[in-house]
Amino acid sequence: MASKLEVTIETAVLVCVNEDEAEDQLVEDELIGLCEAAGVEPLTTIRQRLDRPFKGTYVGTGKVEEITVLAQDLSADIVLIDGEVSGMQQRNLEEAFGRRVVDRTQLILDIFARRARTKEGMLQVELAQLTYMMPKLMSVYTKFERQKGGIGMRGPGETKLETDKRMVRDRISKLKGDIEDVKRVRDQQRTSRRKHPFPFASIVGYTSAGKSTLMNRMSGTDLLADAMPFATLDPTTRKIDLPDGYALFLTDTVGFIRNLPTHLVAAFQSTLEEVTFSDFIIHLVDISHPNWEAQCDAVAETLKRLKADDKPAITVFNKIDMISDPSVRRELVAEFPNSVAISATTGEGMNDLMNAIRRQVQDLLGFVKALIPYDKSHLLQDCYNFGRVHKEEYREGGIYVEAELVSEMRHLLENYAI
Repeated sequence: MASKLEVTIETAVLVCVNEDEAEDQLVEDELIGLCEAAGVEPLTTIRQRLDRPFKGTYVGTGKVEEITVLAQDLSADIVLIDGEVSGMQQRNLEEAFGRRVVDRTQLILDIFARRARTKEGMLQVELAQLTYMMPKLMSVYTKFERQKGGIGMRGPGETKLETDKRMVRDRISKLKGDIEDVKRVRDQQRTSRRKHPFPFASIVGYTSAGKSTLMNRMSGTDLLADAMPFATLDPTTRKIDLPDGYALFLTDTVGFIRNLPTHLVAAFQSTLEEVTFSDFIIHLVDISHPNWEAQCDAVAETLKRLKADDKPAITVFNKIDMISDPSVRRELVAEFPNSVAISATTGEGMNDLMNAIRRQVQDLLGFVKALIPYDKSHLLQDCYNFGRVHKEEYREGGIYVEAELVSEMRHLLENYAI
C-alpha cells in the first residue's frame, strides 16, 4: 500500500505572445520559470507575434491549427498562453485544442496559491482568483442567454448563472471585509513602528532578484530564499542597524514581474502598501540576468501603478559574484546615480550598501534646535516619532530639543527654532 500520494505533473505546450523580438528570450525563460514554480512540465514552445489579440481566439486561425496538431502529437495536458485570455477566447480555444487552456494570469495565481502561508496571503490569493474568474463565469453561460425562451432552455441555465454570480459576489464581499480587518491590524503595526525614530524602506525588485537573501544578510533572519518566482508572498519588516548609530525599518516585499496581473495588484493592495508608505526604496537588480534592463523597466512600471515611482531610491546591482569582469560593476555604478554593486550571497559590497542607506536616511533628516512651549509639549513626542532626538532639556521657557527630523516635523517646529 502506497504511503504517499503521487504528485501529478501536467505537461504543456507554451504559447509565447510578444511583439518585440528583442524580448523573446526574456519572455520564454520567464514562462518556463513560472511553469517550474507551478509544477508544469513544458514540452515545447511556439511563438505568435501580435500587437493585439484576435477577438475570438486570441491567436490567429493558422496558429490555432498549428497548436492543435502540436498539442495532439505531444499528448500535452494543457496549452499555456503567455497573455490574459477572455472567457470567450478560452472556451473557443479549448474546443479547438480538445484540452484545457491556461493563461498567464491563471498560472501566476496558481503559484501564489501554492506560496500563500499566512491568513492574509490566502485571503488575498482567493480574492484575486475569484475576481479573475467572475467575468469568465459569465462567459460559460452566454449560450444560455442567447437561447433564452427556447424549448428546453427556459430558466435553469439563467437561474444557475444568477446563483453562481451571487455566490461569487458574496464571497468576494466577505473576502474584502476579512482583508480590511487584516489591513487594520497591519496599519496598527505600522503606526506602532512609526513611534520609533527610524525611517522606513522597502526592498523591491523583479521576482528572483535576491530580495529575501539580502534581507537575511542585513537582518540576520532566516526567510525562505528560493530562486523560483514568488518564493516570498508575505512582507516581512525588520529593524536594521546602520553605521554611526542610525537605523531603519526595512520591509521585504513580493517580487514584481512583467505584466503583473491587475487582479493581483488589487488583491494585494494592503501588502503592496508597504512600498507606498516607505520613505525610500531599495531597488534590487539581478545583474547576472541577460535581460536585467527589461526587468528594471517592469519594476518601474509596477511602482508607477502603485504611485510610488517618485520616491527616493537606491539601485543595488546584485549577484556581482556571477560577473567575471570587474569593470562591468564599476561602469554600472558610475552610470547609475545613487547605486552600489553587491553580492547578497557572499556579502561582497555590503559595507558600500549599508553606507549608502545611512546617507539616504541622513538625507531624510535635518538638524533642528528648538524651544518647544509647554502647551505644545506633544511636539516633543512627535520629534521622537519622526526623527532622532539628540538632546532634551526642560527649561523655564519650554522644552529645549536638538534633533534630526524629517521635513514635515521640521516645518512644525519652524516657529520655535533657535
